[in-house]
Amino acid sequence: MAERRAAELGRQVTYLATATVTDEEMADRIARHRARRPAHWQTVEEPAAVVPVLRELAGKTEVVLLDCLTIWVSNLLLGPAGHDAVPAAALKRQEEVLAAVEEFAAVAKASPFATVVVSNEVGSGVVPPYPLGRLYRDVAGWANQIVARAADEAWLTVAGLPIKLK
Repeated sequence: MAERRAAELGRQVTYLATATVTDEEMADRIARHRARRPAHWQTVEEPAAVVPVLRELAGKTEVVLLDCLTIWVSNLLLGPAGHDAVPAAALKRQEEVLAAVEEFAAVAKASPFATVVVSNEVGSGVVPPYPLGRLYRDVAGWANQIVARAADEAWLTVAGLPIKLK
């Protein structure tokens, strides 16, 4: 859905990827994403400094496709420790993460290009049994709300079917 929407919005698309290779499965997932994108799309891989990249792209692209907001939030929340992050350290970063998402939403809204954001709704499942999982679920949900509030359109895809929310 997001890639199709980005293509509809313009020919010059910049795919802003936030995922990093952390294991074999993620390497395979990233390779599949790369393979399905049109060859003329530009790819920028940036796990953390998304807002500066967005600013740099002004006047250089028609569309930015951010994939994915929840991975970016995870990267910021966990910081350099990654999956070994201590919940207390992540808890201290939550306000910083949400401020970065607010800044992203404002910069995207003011930019001269269209922005398409892929995210995951992680709050619809089982409550995680551990503090870091619950913190991530909450911060990701707040990040989704921030971006949806700033967006002109918001879509939810369920079972491969896009549902327009806004």
